[in-house]
Amino acid sequence: MTDVRPQNQRDRLPGKVYLVGAGPGDPGLFTLKGKALLEAADVVVYDALVSPPILSMINPKAQLLPAGKRRGYHSLSQAEITQLLIELAQTHATVVRLKGGDPFVFGRGGEEMSDLVAAGIPVEVVPGITAGVAVPAYAGIPLTHRELSSSVTFVTGHEAVGKYRPEVDWQAIARGSETIVIYMGVHNLPNIVKSLAGAGLAADTPIALVRWGTRPEQSELVATLATIEDEMQATGFAAPAIAVIGQVVTLRDTLAACQPAVVSTSETPTFAGVKMPNTAPTTAFESLARMD
Repeated sequence: MTDVRPQNQRDRLPGKVYLVGAGPGDPGLFTLKGKALLEAADVVVYDALVSPPILSMINPKAQLLPAGKRRGYHSLSQAEITQLLIELAQTHATVVRLKGGDPFVFGRGGEEMSDLVAAGIPVEVVPGITAGVAVPAYAGIPLTHRELSSSVTFVTGHEAVGKYRPEVDWQAIARGSETIVIYMGVHNLPNIVKSLAGAGLAADTPIALVRWGTRPEQSELVATLATIEDEMQATGFAAPAIAVIGQVVTLRDTLAACQPAVVSTSETPTFAGVKMPNTAPTTAFESLARMD
């Protein structure tokens, strides 16, 4: 294919793509490095579940391109997203691919990074707090507890077509883990529950569904494997949500009152009742320089 770009663009080195994890939604959980990159970005390709307060941190002069992936609503295919990143890196110095949670935890970040490397595009990952850790915490559910759980399994409830193996081994997970955290599993939960029960998980095993975790609209539904499907139908509970299965869910009644406050972008952080001074660098580039 003939390169039709102007000579000055053909001669320049490609820009750099940053795969940035936006975390689960609360802007107070977003990393300093991620914020600095948003403020310095020339273009941002963002996912559907990135929260509005984090999107508000983006450089107002940057180009914003949605690449959302919600069940049944894909604005771009995965191949199209990768090709878009490759093309943007030819004309922009700083390209941010903003992904919900952590790019490398069920975020397809590994796929995008491999394709970018193969295309000769400089790329760097900026980890984010994954929903599977933060969301249960905001609901008062610790994933481990010395008396209740010494093991945790993170698993997707929504598998890709044509993947390396046809399905999650729910029987092995039921036998081998005391806490199970399921991403993107609400739509397939009846089948998942059936598989776990068939593997010997007790019908009275507690399960919690946490929707829009770490955001002001967070809501929870707590039941057992035997009752969760009826409870979902009765309440109209819907995605997006994280599911937590195991005895640690029983601690929610005690710990939910300690739920962290969601921090808005306009608030000054407060610790132990004392407002902290604003010691942030004056520019995004100064922030990046301090982190390197």
